[in-house]
Amino acid sequence: MMPIFLLVSSTISFAQISNTQKDSLYIVQIEEKKEPSKVLHAEPLYIDLIRDLGARKGEKEWNLGLGLTDELTFDSYEALIEYEWAPMDRLGLEVELPFTFYSTLANNGGAATPSNRLNSIKIATQWSFFVNERMATSMAIGYINEFELSDFRNFGKPLISGNAYNPFLVVAKRWGNNFHSLIYTGPMIGHEFESGEVHTSYDVNTSFHYMIPGTRNFIGVEFNKTWQHSDFDMTMRPQMRLGIADNLMIGIVAGIPISRENERFSSFLRLIWEPKHK
Repeated sequence: MMPIFLLVSSTISFAQISNTQKDSLYIVQIEEKKEPSKVLHAEPLYIDLIRDLGARKGEKEWNLGLGLTDELTFDSYEALIEYEWAPMDRLGLEVELPFTFYSTLANNGGAATPSNRLNSIKIATQWSFFVNERMATSMAIGYINEFELSDFRNFGKPLISGNAYNPFLVVAKRWGNNFHSLIYTGPMIGHEFESGEVHTSYDVNTSFHYMIPGTRNFIGVEFNKTWQHSDFDMTMRPQMRLGIADNLMIGIVAGIPISRENERFSSFLRLIWEPKHK
């Protein structure tokens, strides 16, 4: 009878395991799968990372994003496509093409509407210099460079109208199995080639997430804060991530401006596909 009992015991379905056990198994799958060490963190959906903290060689991900923002006198529609990958352990690279399209609102008082544009060609890198499984903490430094392009109305006159430089620091901490916090901060320096003007701002993006027990789904919020000279803007972005398949997820984000003069509510969707890797 003993072999039959062992066979029955070994075929208990994953659905019968408690959510706490599922969380632990998923964390083990991510963190103890292979070297180097890696900590599972919830990644914010609007200001996302270049690659997972503690990225392992061969990881890759495609993102498609769509957004809508009420800009008082017109609506702006955001679209982006990005590809990120890890050519070596703990190093992430990314290429992104962000577009913005505009629609004039009725009764806008004759205000001008910007021209549609491919905003820039964005390239980025991120290096995870600290990964500690016992502390469930990761840190990374990175750099984003944006070659800013002329709008479609004046495309090619010139082709590249400016450059934006954005070094950043990321610090993330998981509390237990389900609670996650993250800080993403750094300056943004924009240089307009024709006028020679340089614009500097500083961003501090903080996020807090709760991963639903037994799943990869989470709910949370980002606080995107920007200082530029004496001006301060902040947008609160409640969000959720839902798993559609093993390697396909969708992120849903709402934008609520707290201190912003020229913007009302916004929404954003992010489709995340992670191709299998060895």
